[in-house]
Amino acid sequence: MSRIRVDIGVCTYRRPELEQTLRSLGHLAVPDDVQIRIIVADNDDTPSAKARVDALRGSVQHEIIYVHCPSSNISIARNACLDNATGDFLAFIDDDETASGDWIAQLVQTAKATAADAVLGPVKATYGTDAPSWMQRGDFHSTFPVWVGGRIITGYTCNVLLRLAAPSLAGRRFNLALGRSGGEDTEFFTHMHRMGGKIAYAPAAWVEEPVPAKRAAFSWLAKRKFRFGQTHGRLIDAGTGAPGKIRALALAAAKSGFCALASVILFFSPVHRNRYALRASMHAGVVVGLLGVREIEQYGATEARSS
Repeated sequence: MSRIRVDIGVCTYRRPELEQTLRSLGHLAVPDDVQIRIIVADNDDTPSAKARVDALRGSVQHEIIYVHCPSSNISIARNACLDNATGDFLAFIDDDETASGDWIAQLVQTAKATAADAVLGPVKATYGTDAPSWMQRGDFHSTFPVWVGGRIITGYTCNVLLRLAAPSLAGRRFNLALGRSGGEDTEFFTHMHRMGGKIAYAPAAWVEEPVPAKRAAFSWLAKRKFRFGQTHGRLIDAGTGAPGKIRALALAAAKSGFCALASVILFFSPVHRNRYALRASMHAGVVVGLLGVREIEQYGATEARSS
């Protein structure tokens, strides 16, 4: 019986946490019918991660392919993983995440059971002691799929398995114009779904992500939500005419206003107040995206400078 070949793409940019990520992949409980290969796509100007990857080859049981794909644009790195993948599936995990022992087994099992083109898993955030208490209680950084009408219509790359032979993925690549702002994965999966691609969810295929101090702030969350809204607004605009755009603008503006008002009313309940305030920021981003303003730059060189 032929084995299922799974490539695991890890896009990296100057993160020492990459070592912990690769070690977690080395400890995966891999089913007998699955073969793993790891692709590390280094998005730095210089091949800064190569020495770290080479040092780990002897302690990680799976083959590791190192690809230098400069620079400072996450879409370039994601596309490098797609271009170098030779397996039946390609999984993505971030370079600051650690995989649970049966991560790949759960993703593959769900892919078999559902015949989905993509399978998402949850990302569980872990907070340091310096994170605000409201943030920890509300768990604002964990990532889960969003269902619309009983379906998942978009996705993310921090925990996903792609069926590379799926027609909805044929020739599909991540948008380079969004490689520094973020939103390239939302656009990728939205278009995949519009082409008939099915997205499933494997709730037990979890990975864990620590929240660094610079991200444990309301301002970072608000900026992220605003950018997410911009991407969503742009995708709505691309799929509708002028009357639909006007309706979407009015609806997004109304939602933003309602959520802002709710956050004021709930001022003395920090978790609910901030959740509504962040939703207000997201809907404001939708308005801006519908008006044609491109996404704010958030990652790559910009993130490195801010740190």
